Amino acid sequence: MNEVIDPSEKTPASLDIRGILEHLPHRYPMLMVDRVLEIVPGQSIHAIKNVSINEAFFMGHFPHIPVMPGVLMIEALAQAAGILSFQTIGQTADPHSVFYFVGIDGARFKRPVGPGDQLHLKVNILRSKGGIWKYEAKAMVDDQLAVDAELMCTMRKVEI
Repeated sequence: MNEVIDPSEKTPASLDIRGILEHLPHRYPMLMVDRVLEIVPGQSIHAIKNVSINEAFFMGHFPHIPVMPGVLMIEALAQAAGILSFQTIGQTADPHSVFYFVGIDGARFKRPVGPGDQLHLKVNILRSKGGIWKYEAKAMVDDQLAVDAELMCTMRKVEI
C-alpha cells in the first residue's frame, strides 16, 4: 500500500498533458483536464480545461448558443480530484485501478461556460477515510464562479 504524502513535505508542482495522461485513464473525447497549474499532494489542485468550439457536445448543446453541459463541468472537477488523489498516494493510473464517483452534494451552476472560456478547476481534499475521498470543488471562468460542489470518489481495483 502506498503512503499518503504529507503536504508540508512537498512544494507545489505542475503537470503538462503527459503528466496528466499518467494520472488519468481518460482519453479523448472524455479527457477534461488540459493542464495542472499547481498541485500540492494531500491538499489541493488548480487545473484548467480549455473549452473549444471543436468539442463534440457543442453540436447539440445548443447549436444556436453553445453551452458546456453542467455534468461535464462536474466531470472535469472529478478528473482534477483524481489527479490530486493519485499524486497524494504517490501512484499513477493503471489498467487495474479506476476512480469512481460515489457522490455529488450541493452542486450549483452559477454561470454558463462556452467556447473560448478557460475553466479553472480548483479542488481541495476535505478528507479521506475508509477509501472514500471527499473534496470541495469549484470551477471558475476568469473571476466568476461557474460551478461548485462537494464530490466524493473512491478508487477500486478492476479486472480487465
